[in-house]
Amino acid sequence: QVQLVESGGRWVQAGGSLRLSCAASGSNFAFDAMGWYRQAPGKQRELVGIRTYGGITTYADSVKGRFAVSRDDTRDMVYLEMNSLKPEDTAVYYCYVHLRRNDYWGQGTPVTVSS
Repeated sequence: QVQLVESGGRWVQAGGSLRLSCAASGSNFAFDAMGWYRQAPGKQRELVGIRTYGGITTYADSVKGRFAVSRDDTRDMVYLEMNSLKPEDTAVYYCYVHLRRNDYWGQGTPVTVSS
């Protein structure tokens, strides 16, 4: 059974940086895709960035050049490096993985960016 646990979310000042981590468990196979979504107050969940097993990445236009998704398949970990944070980045960030046509989600870790 796949389980995802995020960590690293906290308050941060605008312009600062933050690194989120996600530990995956429950599979002996590499995940087809790993990454992050977020849900800001009053908005729907949106894609932040994902990385496939083959190294193909997809990012939201709003975070390109500022955020980066990386993964360590030997440890079943996925990370989100966030730089030049803006107040509009404030959201609950959810770890996401895709495996064998199934989607899995973490519980979320909140990030608050203040001016």
